[in-house]
Amino acid sequence: MVILRRGPTLVIPSARLPAPMETNPPKTVASPAAPNPPAAAVADPIIDIQNLDFYYGQNRALDGITLQIQEKKVAALIGPSGCGKSTLLRCLNRMNDLIDGTRIGRGTVRIHRVDIHQPDVDVIELRRRVGMVFQKSNPFPKSIYENITYGLRIAGIRNRSQLDEVVERSLRGAALWDEVKDRLHDSGIGLSGGQQQRLCIARAIAVEPEIILMDEPCSALDPLATAKVEELIHELKQKYTIVIVTHNMQQAARVSDHTAFFYLGRLIEYDETRTIFMNPSNPQTEAYVSGRFG
Repeated sequence: MVILRRGPTLVIPSARLPAPMETNPPKTVASPAAPNPPAAAVADPIIDIQNLDFYYGQNRALDGITLQIQEKKVAALIGPSGCGKSTLLRCLNRMNDLIDGTRIGRGTVRIHRVDIHQPDVDVIELRRRVGMVFQKSNPFPKSIYENITYGLRIAGIRNRSQLDEVVERSLRGAALWDEVKDRLHDSGIGLSGGQQQRLCIARAIAVEPEIILMDEPCSALDPLATAKVEELIHELKQKYTIVIVTHNMQQAARVSDHTAFFYLGRLIEYDETRTIFMNPSNPQTEAYVSGRFG
């Protein structure tokens, strides 16, 4: 069995994970004629995507994607609706497996040099190592405490003192501890929208992932709550690699180290965020980030 953890392995019993909040495939259209430009090589990337084609039935949603992401960096995926950003994000922890009729046509997705679509990969362990925060906050209908400990209990951890320690560490890591420490046994659904999203982030980091995927995590939040999540992203990248999908150009510029621009299922340009927004090499990228289309 292949897993993605370096060092001692962790055995997790099989369990069906909750389905993603969004399962609608992006719109697909004919691919542009121009080939994807080669992305700059990254030394020993934690995520290495090579020549990836992805299909919903007969419709190709991703076309020849090659992309490498460095460890403990924030990579933003931008582009108009239906360009394949969220599809690529879900490829990184195989959440697309939960959608009928999906398949990889060619190419590979490697994490720590392991091809995660090989049949001997433990998908439950993969999703523990590659956590996900969805566009719409989805706290379980349980207490704040039970939301955080859910993944640990599935893994067979029952020691109360250990669970208490993880709950406090995770809530502090999500900048939520001071706001909820006196009501840990209240329902997570009773929190505000911004607090619910940070609770979901705390739940993701409780199982100690290496990578956190964020699919438009601030799209439903007010500016104040958005600012708190963005501050949190800056803190989290000290320990985790973060890949974020966003339609907010200003947000991508504020939080990411590298930005990838997608259009019609293809990677048009990938570079340092400052370069993408200040001096892009592709006219399509310049038109998009300047607001002339999209």
